[in-house]
Amino acid sequence: MKLIHLSDLHIGKRVKEFSMLEDQKYILTKIINIIDEEKPDAVLIAGDIYDKSVPSAEAVQLFDNFLVKLAKRKLHTFVISGNHDSPERIAFGGRLMDISGIHMSPVYDGKVEPICIEDKFGKVNFYMLPFIKPVHVRKFFEEENIESYTDAVDTAIRNMNINENERNVIITHQFVTGAARCDSEEISVGGSDNVDARVFEKFDYVALGHIHGPQNISDEKIRYCGTPLKYSFSEVNHKKSVTVVTLGEKGEHEIRTVPLVPMHDWKEIRGAFDEIMETGSKSEDYTRVILTDEEDVPDAMNRLRVIYPNIMNIVYDNTRTRRCGDFIITENNQNKSHIEFFCEFFEMMNNHPMSDEQREFSAKLFEKILEENK
Repeated sequence: MKLIHLSDLHIGKRVKEFSMLEDQKYILTKIINIIDEEKPDAVLIAGDIYDKSVPSAEAVQLFDNFLVKLAKRKLHTFVISGNHDSPERIAFGGRLMDISGIHMSPVYDGKVEPICIEDKFGKVNFYMLPFIKPVHVRKFFEEENIESYTDAVDTAIRNMNINENERNVIITHQFVTGAARCDSEEISVGGSDNVDARVFEKFDYVALGHIHGPQNISDEKIRYCGTPLKYSFSEVNHKKSVTVVTLGEKGEHEIRTVPLVPMHDWKEIRGAFDEIMETGSKSEDYTRVILTDEEDVPDAMNRLRVIYPNIMNIVYDNTRTRRCGDFIITENNQNKSHIEFFCEFFEMMNNHPMSDEQREFSAKLFEKILEENK
């Protein structure tokens, strides 16, 4: 059985003043072309369909058109909600769409019933587990001790009544411990949303969403396919792709990727202003310019826009910014959370590191503040 694994479309996303809708429309067409070439049995979309819980009309229309194209191809399509999505909006009309082979994850209610597809080797059971937090699971299993995200996902899976003699696939949207992060992801402070990979032992393939860089976790059967497009300059070196999974008999699978070429790539340009203006070649790519001039260049953004019409921002890397800490080197800081930055600030102000108790208290406080301001 052949599967196409997608996630984190973030339809409707804006980066700086740039709307990504046209880029997303372009890449979704490329994905349809890949689906036509690969002829899969099912498409798995592992959350963060939209960039906001209340998406724009244009974003909804774009995803609707994508689903219609999939339905016309008589494909089973499994769609779950991510942390950026409204579970209720993703679930709307799901029972009606089941008829067309479009399966939308319902709002989590303590039960996850599999949808079964058969091939020559027998059944494959697909479990759709949308993004969940401990509070979502705790109210359905009051007798369980559910404190962490690992506890929550583990409890949800233990109550799925999985037949381990059959092939089982789960589509879910969580941060699994060990995944490499980037700046465009929404990760809880202090790693409090980590899920241990061991909870997925019963599955033959784990189709993950949430992390934007394609990668395997612990072994290749637990996989993030990554975003189809780049959404931050920490993703400049990412190679975006579609993940193709072929399930054979129980215990046998093959995973490969098909590259995705965007309408606009992302790149960083570094150097002195005059040098860039003299030697730079015009590019439509989304661009970040790192200027090494010791003095600020007047009207630099507008002047550089002549060469780079899709320039997103300018930063300076010079003696002043290094001394003042204004310039943040992406390579060193892209994986740091709010609490890690706060711990560094605390140590700088107090000449000693935070205690474990102080760090735990601060992490919970950050979590509460971010949750209240979503």
